[in-house]
Amino acid sequence: MALSLSGFLAACGGGGDEGGSGDGGDSAGGSSETWRMVTEEVDGQVQFEYAQEFADRINEKTDGRITIEPYEFGGLGNETDQVEQLETGAVEMAVMSPGFTGNMVKEGQLFALHFLFPDDVAKTQEVLNNSEALNTDLREKYEEHGISPLSFWTEGAMQWTSNTPIEEPADFEGLKMRTQTSPLILESYKAYGADPQSMSWGELYTALDRGTVEGQENPIFFIGDASFHEVQDYMTISNHNNYVAMTTVNSDWYEGLDEETQSTIDETVQEMQEWVFEEQKSQNEEWLQTIKEDEENATEIIELTEEQREAFRSEAMGVRDFYRNEVSTVDGAILDKLEQEISDISGEDTGESSEDGSSEGDSGSEE
Repeated sequence: MALSLSGFLAACGGGGDEGGSGDGGDSAGGSSETWRMVTEEVDGQVQFEYAQEFADRINEKTDGRITIEPYEFGGLGNETDQVEQLETGAVEMAVMSPGFTGNMVKEGQLFALHFLFPDDVAKTQEVLNNSEALNTDLREKYEEHGISPLSFWTEGAMQWTSNTPIEEPADFEGLKMRTQTSPLILESYKAYGADPQSMSWGELYTALDRGTVEGQENPIFFIGDASFHEVQDYMTISNHNNYVAMTTVNSDWYEGLDEETQSTIDETVQEMQEWVFEEQKSQNEEWLQTIKEDEENATEIIELTEEQREAFRSEAMGVRDFYRNEVSTVDGAILDKLEQEISDISGEDTGESSEDGSSEGDSGSEE
């Protein structure tokens, strides 16, 4: 059972408003501190492995003065609970996806737009590293709610699993598709004719097994590690989107840290960008091979051609107008800037297929 926020605060003795839980005792450089870092994944999956590596690096750099406690998904509630905990300062740090903050930060829903980012996952990460639209403009929108995204990174290209083959938009007609809570994700699947239903991933395996929902999207590592392929007959390699995660902190807590500690966090965040890219790539490649070789839970893998992907892309384009007109609070200005940045980095028109029709999507994954 997920621990309620009030119960969590009581257990931890407050909301961590003094720059960490401050366990007391001395270490090199002064009193020790313990920070909490929640994630949306479990031990072995990309987000949790990221948090553990981040914690190890901070501990080493501070000679043991700072300890970060990574929490697996469910340890302190579901994805929505974790957003609230970070916003209120009940935890200091979080790895989260914008898909679970869409009702709070409207602009963050742009990550739900299909076929927005480059097909090449490495180029997508380059965009995430360098985009002013994301790292300045969108960050400011989150900071209005007390959350500061320090970095954005991909967990890999997104793929579809289902109980019936998905090869063209018509195959989604009436399909009960599980999504995150972002209204724009719901709209994206309505554009294909699907019946989208928001749900925490902690409920998803059972829902797929019972037929409560009939399909879902995620990167390949997550599909494999969560065993979704065991209760789905097909996996479609669509590379229709990237699963983007954010390394975030409670803004007031972060601003209250001394300059040296802030610099240590910022330095580590930047170091981790390359590390996590290689981690997700490795996990996605390994899980793809595992799923292919799993004879007991045979999953038919469908690889869309560029022509087939173009049919989905065409249906998805109208959702960008919905974002600009119905979702964005700045008339789509952040999306407009991001589209130009993507075009500059990838050499592609973000509204069209790449000139050579290639789709490198070297991996696939989400929650």
